[in-house]
Amino acid sequence: MHPSNRNKCHGKKIAVLSPVAWRTPPRRYGAWETVASNIAEGLVARGWDVTLFATADSITTACLHSVAPIGYEEDPEADAKVLEYLHLSEAFEHAAEFDLIHSHCDFMALSFSRLTKTPVLTTIHGFSSPKIMPVYEKYRDGNFVSISDSDRAEGLNYLATVYNGIDLSLYPLAPSQGKDLIFLGRIHPDKGLHLAIEVARASRRRLVIAGIIQDYEYFRIEVEPYLDGTNVEYIGSVDVAGKNKLFSRALALLHLNTIPERFGLVLAEANAAGVPVIAMDLGSCREVIEDGVSGFLVGTTEEAVAVVERVHEIDPSECRNRVEKHFSIRTMIEGYEEVYTKIFSQTAEDPD
Repeated sequence: MHPSNRNKCHGKKIAVLSPVAWRTPPRRYGAWETVASNIAEGLVARGWDVTLFATADSITTACLHSVAPIGYEEDPEADAKVLEYLHLSEAFEHAAEFDLIHSHCDFMALSFSRLTKTPVLTTIHGFSSPKIMPVYEKYRDGNFVSISDSDRAEGLNYLATVYNGIDLSLYPLAPSQGKDLIFLGRIHPDKGLHLAIEVARASRRRLVIAGIIQDYEYFRIEVEPYLDGTNVEYIGSVDVAGKNKLFSRALALLHLNTIPERFGLVLAEANAAGVPVIAMDLGSCREVIEDGVSGFLVGTTEEAVAVVERVHEIDPSECRNRVEKHFSIRTMIEGYEEVYTKIFSQTAEDPD
């Protein structure tokens, strides 16, 4: 955004609506909460008046507004739907106090969007199931942003694609290239951990696994039999310090997703640390990873095994440079400022 346009928008009040599954930012897992946090902090840093709707234990430089004490994933007594709708209704009951509500709460917030004159922008972090599509279709004329060009649904009113941005200060360039292959993400068939194990075994490389277990049956059948603590090790979910420890020992990150990737924050995080990524060429992986520059795009496990031996061709500094250019908080915020300006212009033209 041109500085003069940005200054015109300052003075506007933005509500950033984060999910309440986890704290914002999350202690460990929580991609949507991470992005919502980065947006709130990035906007504040550039002079915006921001209120973050999130759990009460969230950490932010914005004004924090909460009804959920902690995330429902961290409270075994909590009912997720009850917390979600207390959270959403609270935000929309205060809608008149804001010039824009920027939602990261999936399809659920859309059901409130026509009940207020305050414009609502929805960042679509992914379509979890075809079953949710009727909601998006009902509100297809709303304001939407996609997080990759590949993850779009036909017919929705997309104002832009804005790539997720990460806090580069959290992921310093690793001092040297490690020897291990690493997997970092949800342990679920979609993320292809079974394929990562296959590639590691075929390439005779140690594989270190970190992430939350979302599908316990999959873990029991496809992962657990290979865990020996030596060649294949599972270390559980990790925080930022844990990620950096993994990156410091990594030859490459394996991201052999079995379905089209929506964005893949971990791809940018690994690249920021100078770690090349070997990813299946599905969905947004082609947008985040530049083949032969910040990693390799593959179509089969055989291809993945072959490029493990080529990882030394990747320059770690080029990996980080690509993240700095395309996936920084600053780049993301500039993209959203352009979207906000478009929405404010539309609102001014059509005040009713």
